[in-house]
Amino acid sequence: MSNDLKKIFREIENLSLKSDNYFEIYEKHLKKFVGKEIIFVEIGVLNGGSLQMWKKFFGKKARIIGIDINPECKKFEDDQIEIFIGDQSSKIFWKNFFEQVSNVDVILDDGAHTNISQINTTLSCINNINNDGLLIIEDTHTSYINKYNTSKKYTFINFTKKIIDKLYKSGNSIYKNDKFNLGKRIFSINFYQSCVIFNINENKSTQNNTVYNNKLDHEIKDMTFQHFLNHEKSFLGNIKLIKNFIRIFKKYKTNRYLKKIFN
Repeated sequence: MSNDLKKIFREIENLSLKSDNYFEIYEKHLKKFVGKEIIFVEIGVLNGGSLQMWKKFFGKKARIIGIDINPECKKFEDDQIEIFIGDQSSKIFWKNFFEQVSNVDVILDDGAHTNISQINTTLSCINNINNDGLLIIEDTHTSYINKYNTSKKYTFINFTKKIIDKLYKSGNSIYKNDKFNLGKRIFSINFYQSCVIFNINENKSTQNNTVYNNKLDHEIKDMTFQHFLNHEKSFLGNIKLIKNFIRIFKKYKTNRYLKKIFN
């Protein structure tokens, strides 16, 4: 399959530039849409080559939409390809876009690659992608290049780290700071070399209830937190002050160990 997509890429009429490792990523995540009635959006038209590639890859049933800030890109429209002109970092552009197009199935961001463009695209698009759809952000290595970022702290990759918190805490009532509903729409995130993919499905993103198989229960004691309590059984274990000290010390030792792993 990868040779087929690369073959299409090499045979298209107009110029296109893609990282070689992207083809494997594309096929893994996009092959399920081939031959289907989908709306596929690519940000960043340039010479129009990749839109031609997607048109041939997905087939005649797909609606292919390109987005670019340069009005000259309108020339690449045809019977299956539409071009919208606008700034992907503008929330107003995205509001108007989705009012015209409605929800879509796949958005591929190969646009400006700046932190504000990638972040605002994510915030504006997540809630307008159908269940089982994808948001693909390419060339995310730009998070580590100064000219693409207004701040080292507010890169796109750092933004995705915050989304991970929302993803895992979205089902927890104590976590309410998710005004964009990202944690409620994203089911999973795939991180690749220079590419991040958000898998959208609000039906799967909420925490599910624990399921039991109703078989034989041997009533084995759950000792998950026993390692925190071992020292409390010492001869001073009944003294509240000592118990608290031991608990804090154990936490400190554990966190020191984890810090080494994360660093």
